[in-house]
Amino acid sequence: MPSTSDFRPGLVIKYNNELWTVVEFQHVNPGNWRAFVRTKLKNLKSGKVIENRFRAGEAVEIIRIERKEFQFLYHDGSGYVFMDKENYEQLTVAQEQIGDGAEFLKDGESVDILFNGTDITGIELPITVELKVTETVPGVRGDSANSGTKPAKVETGATVNVPLFVNEGDVVKIDTRTGGYIERVKN
Repeated sequence: MPSTSDFRPGLVIKYNNELWTVVEFQHVNPGNWRAFVRTKLKNLKSGKVIENRFRAGEAVEIIRIERKEFQFLYHDGSGYVFMDKENYEQLTVAQEQIGDGAEFLKDGESVDILFNGTDITGIELPITVELKVTETVPGVRGDSANSGTKPAKVETGATVNVPLFVNEGDVVKIDTRTGGYIERVKN
C-alpha cells in the first residue's frame, strides 16, 4: 500500500473522499516526538488549497490521473466541445467542470483534460491567452497619465477591465485564472 513516503509534487491522492494534488510536502522529525509529513494540497474540483499533516508512513490512496491534450472547437447550448488531438474524437464538457476561465476559450485553443479512468477530474486551461478587443470606449488623449481602467469586450464575448490606452482592434494578454488584464501585445 502506498504511504506518505511516496509523496511528490503533482501526485494525486484521495483524501476525505475528494481528489487532491500534492503541491508541496516536507518531512518533519521534531526531536523526540513522532515524525510527520506537512503537506499543501490542492483540490482538483474546486481549486481550494489546504495545509494538512499526515503521520510519517501513513497509508494513502494514490489515484492515477491521465492527462490528454484536447483542442477547443466550439460552445453549443449544452456545453463546450473539445477534440482529442490524437484520435480526433469529440467530447462535450459542462461549463461547471471548466470554471470561470471558460469565457476566455478561443476556437482552436489547446487545453489539458485530466481523467480518472473515464471520468473527467479537471481541466487545465492555458494560464494566459491573447485576445483581440472588439468593443471599448475610445481613450481620450491625456488619460494615460492616471491609472484608470475601462471595460472592454474581447473576441470571446468576455468583458475585461483594461487600461485607458487600449483601443478596439488591440490584442491583449489575459490571465485565465483571475480574468485580469496583463499587457497589450505588440504585433
